[in-house]
Amino acid sequence: MPAKNKAVFLDRDGVLNQEMGDYVRRIEDFHILDNFEALKTLQDKGYLLIVATNQGGLAKGWYTEDELAKMHRSLKDTYHQHGVEITDFFYCPHHPNFTGDCDCRKPKPGLLLQGIAKYNIDPSKSYFIGDRERDVEAGTAAGVKGILINSDQPISTVLDLID
Repeated sequence: MPAKNKAVFLDRDGVLNQEMGDYVRRIEDFHILDNFEALKTLQDKGYLLIVATNQGGLAKGWYTEDELAKMHRSLKDTYHQHGVEITDFFYCPHHPNFTGDCDCRKPKPGLLLQGIAKYNIDPSKSYFIGDRERDVEAGTAAGVKGILINSDQPISTVLDLID
């Protein structure tokens, strides 16, 4: 059986791009934070970099899947230009007020469990960096160590918490 991979899961808003206080609805409002060196360091240590994000604005009709795809393409391309490969994006399109309950909206672990299954990841060797308590809760529920940061806090400030 092949060895399992290890990953750093990343929340999106407030971690990889600037927190807007509300949903980022348009590519024009999507401002990528400079975490290039920090994520390159993690990648060089053998971690897959996987985004796990709640996108309830889809259920509310505030933006489209196409607009979301543009934001994620921009994120992937910008990091790629800095030598960083984002492995995948997992997002929850639901919102409890519009689509009822689901198993993927954080603090539920569904997004992380999808990534763990798809990429043969060992949760015990993996981390989830997020700027909300729900991110840490989702990580814990998936068997991944959660790391809570402030919105827009540089990831470099928590690298010492990751083996």
